[in-house]
Amino acid sequence: MSAIQPTREEDYPEWYQQVIKSAELAENSDVRGCMVIRPWGYAIWENMQRVLDRMFKETGHENAYFPLFIPISFLQKEAEHVEGFAKECAVVTHHRLEPGPDGKLRPAGELDEPLIVRPTSETIIGATYARWVQSYRDLPILINQWANVVRWEMRTRLFLRTTEFLWQEGHTAHADEQEAREETDRMLGVYADFAENYMAMPVIPGEKTAGERFPGAVNTLSIEAMMQDRKALQAGTSHFLGQNFSRAQKIQFQDKNGQEVFAWTTSWGVSTRLVGALIMTHSDDDGLVLPPRLAPKHVVLLPIYRNDQEKSQVLEYCQSLRQELMQVSFAGDPLRVLLDDRDLRGGDKTWQHIKKGVPIRVEIGPRDIASQSVFVGRRDRGPKEKSSLPRAEFVATVAELLQSIQQNLLDQARAFRAEHTRSISDLDEFIEFFTPRNEAQPEIHGGFAYCHFQDCEEMHQVLQKLKVTPRCIPREEHPDGKCIFSGRPTSLRAMFAKAY
Repeated sequence: MSAIQPTREEDYPEWYQQVIKSAELAENSDVRGCMVIRPWGYAIWENMQRVLDRMFKETGHENAYFPLFIPISFLQKEAEHVEGFAKECAVVTHHRLEPGPDGKLRPAGELDEPLIVRPTSETIIGATYARWVQSYRDLPILINQWANVVRWEMRTRLFLRTTEFLWQEGHTAHADEQEAREETDRMLGVYADFAENYMAMPVIPGEKTAGERFPGAVNTLSIEAMMQDRKALQAGTSHFLGQNFSRAQKIQFQDKNGQEVFAWTTSWGVSTRLVGALIMTHSDDDGLVLPPRLAPKHVVLLPIYRNDQEKSQVLEYCQSLRQELMQVSFAGDPLRVLLDDRDLRGGDKTWQHIKKGVPIRVEIGPRDIASQSVFVGRRDRGPKEKSSLPRAEFVATVAELLQSIQQNLLDQARAFRAEHTRSISDLDEFIEFFTPRNEAQPEIHGGFAYCHFQDCEEMHQVLQKLKVTPRCIPREEHPDGKCIFSGRPTSLRAMFAKAY
């Protein structure tokens, strides 16, 4: 019997919630739609932050911070932007509380202008850049912000869609269009690099169709990943905003010819949704599975003993092994090693760490000490698959072992995606591909479909019925074909999927 009930096959959405609960990643808060991120879950996010922050700085970006509150008039300056976010905005209308006739607190002191709690920061950052930019010599501006945002959600799911979530948002301004477009492409490349090489999650980079574009953007690029229920998850976006926001926020400057022109801007971001992506890409029916590069702990040491004399001997051995392992480097950082010396049954401790996804478990008892060995289990394999290794060999090869786990998770995810991806040129086949196989499991369907298309009424009718969307138009060469919805010739080819 698996540790997580129900299993993925029995009830995928509930399995996801139970993995989060058993791994102690997060829980619903007392505020509707918001979550409490517990230490193990936050440690994963911190590792993501650390890596991404380094990657941003290596590409020339600096961190700054901008206000949480945005005047409503700022959003109104960019019509498409406000229309896209209006239904999700949380609005502050008063600036204090006072007791009412019944003694209960009530809002008082109405604001002259309502403030929007940050859903995204293009407008407030654009207004700031307008003060900073006077000449082409002031450009480019390359800034990232780590922050929280609020988007009022009716249907929430931990990490994937909550009213408040954590993210980073990059905002840049440039003197010319080409440089801004290159920035947009560069940052999508950073996200794809991070997803594959750190999250062990293969992604498809491409451009969004007009209907899926970020409100106010000229072009939106995204990376799309397949989850184990074969749905797509948008794991990162990078937007070329053209001059739309610079015109609205008056980001103007004198170019080299002395002409007053508007800047070209971009924005790009990823969020704590990536933790949800990590869960659904790798985890199994025994709990969370983590790629070593992002795991809060690489190795957990589990001492096994029957009495106080053995306890003292085993703990001393574990302490010395821990110190030795912490001198080892993996992926540029010292090994993160936990010695679990809590007064709990060995089996209970082992299963807790399996459920939390620790990449390597090391069991150590008196026999192991006598033979100067360790008993090792890998999280990417079954819980009963364990082997004995000489201590010195384990220390010498532990970094290779972690890299093997990292690569294995990426290979498994690539194989799963390949198995459930198809090129389709026939409408009946397309409909059959996205029709649920089992009424009891409506989430399970075909997967990813590559199809020629035109943005036409025939397409929208079919997609609405199937609850499928064009996730992105991959930037890859392909022959022209016929739109599977209308039969008309087209050069456009997109990846279609059901999505979170």
